[in-house]
Amino acid sequence: MSVMSTRSSAQKSSDLQPQARILGVETSCDETAAAVVEDGRVILSSLVASQVELHAKFGGVFPEVASRQHIRTIYPIIEQALQQAHVSLAEIDAIAVTRGPGLPGSLVVGVNTAKGLALGSGLPLIGINHLEAHLYSPWLYEAEATPPEEPQFPLLALIVSGGHTELVLMKEHLTYQRLGGTLDDAAGEAFDKIARLLGLSYPGGPSIQKAAENGSAVAFHFPRAWLEGSWDFSFSGLKTAVLREVRRIETHTHPLPVADLAASFQAAVVDALVSKTMKAAHHFAAKGILVAGGVSANKALRESIRMRAPCPVYIPPISLCTDNAAMVAGAGYFHFIAGHQDGWDMDVLPNWPLTELL
Repeated sequence: MSVMSTRSSAQKSSDLQPQARILGVETSCDETAAAVVEDGRVILSSLVASQVELHAKFGGVFPEVASRQHIRTIYPIIEQALQQAHVSLAEIDAIAVTRGPGLPGSLVVGVNTAKGLALGSGLPLIGINHLEAHLYSPWLYEAEATPPEEPQFPLLALIVSGGHTELVLMKEHLTYQRLGGTLDDAAGEAFDKIARLLGLSYPGGPSIQKAAENGSAVAFHFPRAWLEGSWDFSFSGLKTAVLREVRRIETHTHPLPVADLAASFQAAVVDALVSKTMKAAHHFAAKGILVAGGVSANKALRESIRMRAPCPVYIPPISLCTDNAAMVAGAGYFHFIAGHQDGWDMDVLPNWPLTELL
């Protein structure tokens, strides 16, 4: 286990509460997004241009298509975000942009755009880790909404997004300890692969959830890899078990019980995620459990973790579970008030782990 802190001057939110508006830019994968967030919590605007339909025919994200679409979309999205927030660039205090991890070509579009805007306006530039941004999504709320309870530290965070499944102990703002992660497939990747196997549409998470509504979660007893003695996850064995069951059924020329397979697979993933998260929350005496990332939109996961949690649970609304720029701006605020700023030589980091925040 390793303890890490972003850059060198992270401070608790109770010590610093200055006002600041941050423009966030997100292009780590196939969502082109821009947002304006005030004081790290209040969403003044948040726009996301999805590329799901473009990539659906490939059964996954096609990198070259994604980067070209980002180029077409990014400036209009940023302009709309500023207009929706009723602010000009001159009324922004800093620009935060996803630096990694993500697809290299996609990241370059966002980072270079943010650099150009920051250079032209004289604003500070802050590179944000995509996983860290997800951690800050539960702090956010719409300007006209009632402020939700602010999460209390220490927080046990489960990050379940796309290619990432990690357990992180968040000790205070910008200070983390990675406890464990997936040793093979991430939960989101497993959902996509099993969805393709069952003939369901991309993205796999929503398709599996919808199919599972008409199935039985106990129709098939798929394995859970508990990996005792660690906080790690593994989903490759589960994926293989589903594949073998599908092949066995097809061999006997029986109709494929897609709903039951989807429900039983989903139950296995949720059980593994929630059980290990609960165990870690008890072990580290967490004051709250934070769940973030695209898979956190899964209804079964949300219900199970809330039912079994020994402490308050913080899960962002569905609109903030998938990739968005509001969470980038939210994380950017806490870096900004801590005095963090990146130079013009900042480059993208496609494989940037949370453990290596500088």
